[in-house]
Amino acid sequence: MQRRPGTPSLLRELNDRSALELLLAGGPMTRSQLGKHTGLSKVTASQLLARLEERGIVAVAGELAGGRGPNAALYAVVPSTAYVAGLHVERDEVSAGVADITGNVVARISVDPSDSADPVALVRGAVLAACASAGVPVESLRAFVIGTPGVLDPRTGDPRLAVNLPAWHEGVLDALRSDLGRPVTLENDVNLAAMAERAAGAALGVPDFVLVWIGVGLGLATVLGGKLHRGVGGAAGEIGYLPVPGVPLPEDLTHPATGAFQRLVGAQAVLPLARSYGITEPTAAAAVAAAVAAVSAAAVNGAAVGGAAVNGAAVNGASAGARGADDFLRELAVRVATGVAAISVVLDPGLVVLGGDVGLAGGTELASRVAGDVGRLCPARPTVVPTAVAGWPVLRGAILAAVDQARAELLASVAEPV
Repeated sequence: MQRRPGTPSLLRELNDRSALELLLAGGPMTRSQLGKHTGLSKVTASQLLARLEERGIVAVAGELAGGRGPNAALYAVVPSTAYVAGLHVERDEVSAGVADITGNVVARISVDPSDSADPVALVRGAVLAACASAGVPVESLRAFVIGTPGVLDPRTGDPRLAVNLPAWHEGVLDALRSDLGRPVTLENDVNLAAMAERAAGAALGVPDFVLVWIGVGLGLATVLGGKLHRGVGGAAGEIGYLPVPGVPLPEDLTHPATGAFQRLVGAQAVLPLARSYGITEPTAAAAVAAAVAAVSAAAVNGAAVGGAAVNGAAVNGASAGARGADDFLRELAVRVATGVAAISVVLDPGLVVLGGDVGLAGGTELASRVAGDVGRLCPARPTVVPTAVAGWPVLRGAILAAVDQARAELLASVAEPV
């Protein structure tokens, strides 16, 4: 690689990039604070801020009071410098969000995917609706990240196996890029949810963890050393196919519903399991939430749900329902733990986050039961916790990834001549 000489212009570029990175990561700062963090003199800090102001990238955002003399000006990156779009595409819903370069989400909408079977038209419509809601011109968008279920080819970025989205196939990515005229990235939905979990959830700052997604479909995101592991063919995390004891092996790999672990823990298995214990909610997540509520209410009232009475209270008619809820959660936890144990003896991640609709609904009640069962099934002892990203986890991850791309582009532009 050819090395550039240490000319004054190169040093200015390095200083400008360093200051801009600090402002993007840490928010508004004074000249003195920038100088302290970068090791630059106040004069040099003032000069670089002037250059960034001249380019419209940085502006005065307020004042820092409390010191001697006049208040110091606070400088921040201009939010409208760039905008990005994140999307989450599901079979029955498409959500889209627009955020500025600081990561602030300015709009978030949902659209009905039945309005268009064409992926390009579907994405374009969702982006236009989100931009209209945000009051942001589409031309201001610098990056698009789209979360989808299924396997993505790590070489091309195209969908390789998306059973629930048959129109999403090889060639979709190029078509999207051509239509939108901007960088577009497709990413597995569970991987994006894990990014949100690490940025602002149960795995905040944790370098090694796994997110086990339990919903209509199953998925696994593995983060090792702060980096997502996708696998050579992009199939890492397709745990619906995980072989588990007592369940037939899949007959058709193009249909994840035939996967062994999917047939044990997927929504189509959880719902009839709940009904067998007298819980008649319309969805798997609602059934789990109802069971958790029943068990929690019984505990508050001092009734036993799994053995002897609590606080001396007898098991009455009301707690009989709680007993069924407890039995349902106990069996569900064992089923989930079967997969988590298999994952843990291979990766020993230390932290397992239960996500998806079922993981969220189960909360700490389900997570603590799974942790206990994993400890019985294997020598690994991971901490098991529920997701702490309650809303739009895949979309939030998509927006985070898009913001990272836009920031990288902005930092690279600092080296370009004005």
